[in-house]
Parts: sequence; structure tokens; C-alpha cells
Amino acid sequence: MVNVNVTNGKLSQAEINAYIAHAKEQYPEKCIESMDIKLDGDYVDVEYHFADVPFQRIRRITGYLVGTLDRFNNAKRSEVEDRVKHNVS
Repeated sequence: MVNVNVTNGKLSQAEINAYIAHAKEQYPEKCIESMDIKLDGDYVDVEYHFADVPFQRIRRITGYLVGTLDRFNNAKRSEVEDRVKHNVS
């Protein structure tokens, strides 16, 4: 559900639904939390507010691409602890 705030006038639910559909079509990869629609005569300003997308950092450790070390056994954990870390400037 998208929260829609309309200022400086009124819109029908059909018009609001059309703006929501357009936004979802325009930004299919994003999750729209809310929209601010400001009416100004013949003009409409629309501001979208997107939900944060959680992501997990992936690293290459001891030859494996991993996000966390929770699935490593003791030997692999030891390799990680003994590894020389290089700083990139």
C-alpha cells in the first residue's frame, strides 16, 4: 500500500491510482512507500519516497564468496583469522 498525500486540491481515487500505477511502471525495481502530490493549477508536482532496500555485503574470503562466516567450520574460521588484510587507498 502506498501512502499518498495530496496538497492544494483534491484528486479522485481513480486519479491517485493512476499516479501510483505510473510510479510503479516508472520505477519497477523500487518499493514506493509514499507519494506527495502537489496541485498547482494545470501543473502537478509528484515526489516519490522509496523504501530502503536491505543489502548484504559479499566478500571473497579464502576462495569463497560469503556474506557472513556463520557457515564456516573451525578450519575456515582459522584461515580467516590468520589472513593478511590489505587496505586499498
